[in-house]
Amino acid sequence: MKAKLQFMAPATILTTAIAPMAWGTTYLVTTELLPAGRPLLAGLLRALPAEIVLAAITRSRPQGTWWFKATLLGILNIGGFFALLFLAAFRLPGGVAGTLGAIQPLLAAGLAAAPLGEQLRKTVLFAGILGVSGVGLLVLGAEAKSDAVGVFAGLGGAAAMAMGVVLTKRWGRPTSLLALTSWQLIAGGLFLLPLALMVEGVPQNISTANIAGFLWLSSVGTAVAYALWFRGIQILPVAQVTLLGLFSPVIAAIAGWVVIGQSLSLTQFTGMAIVLSSIWIAMFSRGTEKAEKLPSLEKLCC
Repeated sequence: MKAKLQFMAPATILTTAIAPMAWGTTYLVTTELLPAGRPLLAGLLRALPAEIVLAAITRSRPQGTWWFKATLLGILNIGGFFALLFLAAFRLPGGVAGTLGAIQPLLAAGLAAAPLGEQLRKTVLFAGILGVSGVGLLVLGAEAKSDAVGVFAGLGGAAAMAMGVVLTKRWGRPTSLLALTSWQLIAGGLFLLPLALMVEGVPQNISTANIAGFLWLSSVGTAVAYALWFRGIQILPVAQVTLLGLFSPVIAAIAGWVVIGQSLSLTQFTGMAIVLSSIWIAMFSRGTEKAEKLPSLEKLCC
């Protein structure tokens, strides 16, 4: 069994990494396809279609204390996080908004120490600091503009997600991964709905490009990504799974470069290399904690 777990761990890391890679496209999609100046609407329509589909598939609802737990997790991982994420994406250049999440691994590691009893290994701490440094190089080469609201929104989103990861790990799951994901999406969507209506109102026009952007974010960027992310949280230590989130700013920068021709300097490419090295160190260094028994992908909805 031990050999099997060691063999399957890299596959688990790769499938979990799909989530932050998908999230890395959020900034490009937001700036190029979504209606401008509507971060709450963007978060709502990212969650709403996914929650409807998953709820129809799983046909499950919380029981007992999980009404409260699912609501809080939905606000931290979905509703509050989406609102702050899109606010940062609208107010900051795409690559810059993505890089603010670089502090999330260190925040999550600190928050996990007491409730989960996870000791932060020196190797992982080094990887986290190295990753933040690499992201810093990536930011320095971007055409950044000063926007306090955008910066605080980005940092607040990272803090919300870090707390959500820790609580998700601590509480485990009483049902299938898809059902747990649907509960959180519903809670997050209900949190965003009144805010979006009160603050931004009903949109007058939704273009074909807007619809395409919402469909991408809701399907791949939310339903698929969050199911794989929550699966990874169950298996990997918090500090390590959150370090995979550093893929997001790298993908954000590469997407901006490839799709819309944003310039990348040698310094930024160096930063990317450092970030990828930090992820490799954290995931595959000697002494990595043993993985827990893997829930198979086939049992996501059962």
